Amino acid sequence: MKSNVETSSALERLKKLMPSGSAQIQPLYRNAAEWRLWQESEARKHADQLRQQNQKTRAENIVGRSGIQELHRNCTFASYQVSNDGQRHAISNAKSYAQNFGSGFASFVFSGTPGTGKNHLAAAIGNYLMTKGRSVLIVSVPDLMLRIRACYDAGKSESSLLDELSRVDLLVLDEVGIQRNNTNEKVILNQIIDRRLSGMRPVGVLTNQNHAELCGTLGERVMDRLQMDGGMWVNFNWDSYRKNVDHRQMANRNFTR
Repeated sequence: MKSNVETSSALERLKKLMPSGSAQIQPLYRNAAEWRLWQESEARKHADQLRQQNQKTRAENIVGRSGIQELHRNCTFASYQVSNDGQRHAISNAKSYAQNFGSGFASFVFSGTPGTGKNHLAAAIGNYLMTKGRSVLIVSVPDLMLRIRACYDAGKSESSLLDELSRVDLLVLDEVGIQRNNTNEKVILNQIIDRRLSGMRPVGVLTNQNHAELCGTLGERVMDRLQMDGGMWVNFNWDSYRKNVDHRQMANRNFTR
């Protein structure tokens, strides 16, 4: 009761400090209950900010860098070059995924040859989500295996590493299937994907493999789980952008000779 009286008195003092003749200016709180609601709201905001910062810090500690590599730090949807219907379909799906992130836990698979823009759109999704306070980590499977081997060499369990990978809002695994028939890699990927999807956290997969090949790499069960909750598969089945750039540069050099 005393607290309510003190709060009401404070509100009255604030009203007296308001400029005279400013009827259009309304105080933020009209009573003690609204004051308390505002304080609780601010406390929740502060707690969310701390949680997001902690997630970002943990994501950086996993691979010793920020969530997206320097090469793709500035990738956006606007900077993605579109020249065919397949690319229009790909960017439309990627934008929709980013804008609807959090409404479920749908995963995605970007499948195609190197240089077709898989990493660009995955990074664009990640960069968009990070502006919304989400934690994102894009890591190649070979780099991830190196981290796990480092745990073994240091006499540590990989469990803590897998736990951290499970907490990131979005984890994107790049170069999945590069090392074919690697049993240990398959087991690790299965553990990561299982932990994340069991916790209703999505996974992005970037691969050069087609659907049948990726089923062989990850197994039918994991593939089924990736397609849960409306999981998305996008084929990047056009020529490599890098290859076309290299050909144009070569043609220009030959022309100037």
